[in-house]
Amino acid sequence: MQRYRWKNRPLVIFAPSVNDPRAQRQRAIVRVHRRGFLERDMVVLLVTPASVTTLIGRPPALSARQLRARFSAKPGAFRVVLVGKDGGAKRASAQPFSARTLFATIDAMPMRRREMQRRSG
Repeated sequence: MQRYRWKNRPLVIFAPSVNDPRAQRQRAIVRVHRRGFLERDMVVLLVTPASVTTLIGRPPALSARQLRARFSAKPGAFRVVLVGKDGGAKRASAQPFSARTLFATIDAMPMRRREMQRRSG
């Protein structure tokens, strides 16, 4: 996750398979709200037991196994983790995050507030 530190806010989706309904729902939310994800410098990764797929941004330098270990995600479980630009996990859920929840969480972060001030002023 070092590749993203101070540049991006990763959203890491852990799923038992790409066909998992929760993974498909989270992917649909990302697709519909792609612009908002990009505005917030987000990278979106889908991690299954054997692979890592990049939905937005650059691929990580870590394997599926390494990402699961880093975020304590079990191979058969669904879990979504929002990671801040500082590299720390900010929010995690066993269900898909709505765009509203993600964006409100990020927009309340001090670093994001500074970014919005710089961009508007």
